[in-house]
Amino acid sequence: MSVDFLTRADLIAQGFTRRSIQAAVRAGALVRARRDRYLAGGVSDLIVRAVRVGGRLTCLSLLAMLGVFVFENHRLHVQVDPTAGRLRDPGDARARVSRKGWRAPVVHWSPLREPGGSSCVVGIVDAAVHAVRCQAPRAAVATLDSLVHLGLLSVEELQDVFSRLPARFRVIESLVDGRAESGPETFVRLMARRLGCDIRLQVHFDGIGRVDLLLDGWLVVECDSKEFHAEWEQQEVDHDRDLALAALGYCTLRLTASRIMYRPDEVFAALRGLLGQHREV
Repeated sequence: MSVDFLTRADLIAQGFTRRSIQAAVRAGALVRARRDRYLAGGVSDLIVRAVRVGGRLTCLSLLAMLGVFVFENHRLHVQVDPTAGRLRDPGDARARVSRKGWRAPVVHWSPLREPGGSSCVVGIVDAAVHAVRCQAPRAAVATLDSLVHLGLLSVEELQDVFSRLPARFRVIESLVDGRAESGPETFVRLMARRLGCDIRLQVHFDGIGRVDLLLDGWLVVECDSKEFHAEWEQQEVDHDRDLALAALGYCTLRLTASRIMYRPDEVFAALRGLLGQHREV
């Protein structure tokens, strides 16, 4: 993703005059983020606010905007060059999180993999580095899974991410699997790994289709989101699939994304109970 700011000199070189710049700002064709920093109209407000701070959009803010899985984020994440002075206008970039007040942006005072120049956003590798630092390990793995799955991060770039992180983060690299199609799926896979399961992802069954996870060769786990499984017609399709799998000797555990993410202890207990009971038979 590339979004560059323009200076007044850039605009004049393109044929603008002082009056036409002012007119473009009034019409919304240009956005004046701060002094001598203009952006094309229609650009994301997150990017405008990052430039207003004096930096570039990064980390969870940028990745979520690109459709990458991010567990939770209620603050603006901005990269600022370590040689820069104080923030230009941090108050104006705060993200409102409640009626009680505001939260200041998360500022990443760090050099970039490549010079930022006039770019208003950091590169994917830099955003991934920041995201690993800003999240709990399981959420970081889910974000990296999503980046790889979406084709936004190559294997070589993933290695580059961890080469730029302290050694304590290296253990996360071995957990990344781009076959995961959702963050909740990653969370369940990590739980199953803790239980010592044989884990297979995106397994295809003839006449039935793909399932999210197959554990120990018999337990199918499906991670359902409200977006794709809320309608009754889809739920009937899901039940038909479960019955067809049962006829083949497989047990299906169907979990909602919200339960996986916000009630993980219950999900882990369910997995442990089912798998443990089966192993004792």
